[in-house]
Amino acid sequence: MANSLNTAASRAHQAAENGSSAASGTRPTREMVTAVFSRRGAAGQALIGQRDRMAYACRDMAAHFHRGSKLIVFGRGENVIDPQNIAVDFVHPIEPGRLALPAITLSNDAAALTSIARTDGFDEVFAVQLRLLGRSGDIALGISDDGWCRNVVRALEQAHTDRLLTVALVGGEGGMVARSRAVDHLLTVPGLAEEELYGAACAILWELVHLFIDHPEPVRPPAAP
Repeated sequence: MANSLNTAASRAHQAAENGSSAASGTRPTREMVTAVFSRRGAAGQALIGQRDRMAYACRDMAAHFHRGSKLIVFGRGENVIDPQNIAVDFVHPIEPGRLALPAITLSNDAAALTSIARTDGFDEVFAVQLRLLGRSGDIALGISDDGWCRNVVRALEQAHTDRLLTVALVGGEGGMVARSRAVDHLLTVPGLAEEELYGAACAILWELVHLFIDHPEPVRPPAAP
């Protein structure tokens, strides 16, 4: 597993270097970012209020992938919330020609989750794994359908302590996740537990990361009111 991730990270770094040269002098325009949401129909339009936040988060994620980092995904919520789907999409893109990027999930090893919960408590099931598997500069993506998942908060705090980029995708009003100082990028989707919105949010994150890998210059900040 470690060798596979290192190989994927090396390929991502090399491809990003090549992409940077090919796309020199270009950057994603606001229209290009908006088009990503438009392609997701009604669900994409429901998420348009998070456009700038998601763009900035994905810009930073792309920069970390460019440096050879990996994505670590974890979370919990309703049945629709499945962090493994996100990791798989990055590792094995379904669109031809898209760059495979290194990603793992902490939510699907039942033996590890059970063992950690028994010895350290359920709040630590992700944080313990992240402390062992994460490295400075990696990307930690925590998901919670209501923002009140203590184990997601603890993992984000651990990631922040270990100098990972932290991104939170949360439903409701954000809950305790939104109040955590450990979160670098907070993405709040009130209807995240709905399958269509969750699927659209994940697809948009994936596509925007690739947009910024292909066009490494940042989007201009919104104009001051």
